[in-house]
Amino acid sequence: MRPSIILLAAALVGLGGFVGYRQYLATQATHLPEGVTASNGRIEVERVDIASKYAGRLLEMLVREGDFVEKGAVVARLDTSEIRAQLAAAAATAQRAVQTIGRAEAETAMREAELALAEVELKRASELHDRSVTSQAEVDRRAAQRNVAAAAVKAAKSAIGEAEGARAVADAQVRQIQAMLDDMTLTAPVAGRVEYRLVQTGEVVAAGARVATLLDLSDVNMTVFLPTRLVGRVRLGADARIRLDAASEFVIPAKVSFVAAEAQFTPKTVETETERDKLMYRVKVSIAPDLLVTRRDYVKAGLTGNAYLLTGRDAFPPELAPRLPDARP
Repeated sequence: MRPSIILLAAALVGLGGFVGYRQYLATQATHLPEGVTASNGRIEVERVDIASKYAGRLLEMLVREGDFVEKGAVVARLDTSEIRAQLAAAAATAQRAVQTIGRAEAETAMREAELALAEVELKRASELHDRSVTSQAEVDRRAAQRNVAAAAVKAAKSAIGEAEGARAVADAQVRQIQAMLDDMTLTAPVAGRVEYRLVQTGEVVAAGARVATLLDLSDVNMTVFLPTRLVGRVRLGADARIRLDAASEFVIPAKVSFVAAEAQFTPKTVETETERDKLMYRVKVSIAPDLLVTRRDYVKAGLTGNAYLLTGRDAFPPELAPRLPDARP
């Protein structure tokens, strides 16, 4: 990598850390009770792409941007006429294999009957030879007939095995094509809101191409940054609060779900205590999914606000008690 690119990257990284530290200082300028710290951030919602496994023409798009969809709901359908033709051909092959097995089994039954008769005739000829009623040549002829019949039974049973193998291959092909057919109907992997509709009816979709993007409303969080002197006091799983700029009258309960193990946007080694105090660690606070179920209309990615965390006390003061908008069914 060229030195100029390395220097530019380092400058951008340093700028990011400086901005995060300034934002933290600005937040702390607001009076907070002792043992509570705050840092600003944005509401982040996990995005889930709905993509087509196979190429095809989009036959039907069943959602619009902003729609809510349940897990498993059909989002789009691709044209399946060609795959259905392949499925019909594979099913016909499987049926022919079944018929071949039937014929092979009938052939085996007939050959086994012939073998049984040949063994009876050989036994009778041997008994007559023992009483000097028939010649050794007759015994040999009956033995040869018995051997031929036994070989025929073996060949017939082998034909059954081959036919069953062909049926297994045909059945596997049917299942494979049926799976392809099922994959041509695209469903929502999670419940959520449609953020982007990326294709229109009639367009040809490439294999692996996205057709829509969902916002997973069960995975909503805010990422903030805390300095070294405070991050060590934050406990994973501890209660947190979120207050949004657009709706500051509400206080949303949350939990600390992640604390970075390493500082963000900082040099690898910092020697002085002053510089160490400026190291910023990424902390994520998440809103409980059951709280979001009845308030999903309020969830909007990108809203700015503050996250409040406990850094020296066991509970939040009354002014940060949860206050939520009315739930909706």
